[in-house]
Amino acid sequence: MAFDIILPKIGFSMTEGVLSEWLAEDGASITEGQPLYSIESDKSVNEVEAPASGTLRITGVAGTTYDVGAVIGTIE
Repeated sequence: MAFDIILPKIGFSMTEGVLSEWLAEDGASITEGQPLYSIESDKSVNEVEAPASGTLRITGVAGTTYDVGAVIGTIE
């Protein structure tokens, strides 16, 4: 079963954010709760943890702006 990795809403008024960097490589073995990527919103940079354990498949490009809720990868 694959889990979608989505860009979360960090603040009340956040509608989009920049995927700053991936903290793991495509194809890496990921553990639930492991820091996975960082995002920039208007006022802060936040690390986001993996929602599940498995193999990371990256589709989002670092440095790109995405809407809240956009799928930026999966964990298989």
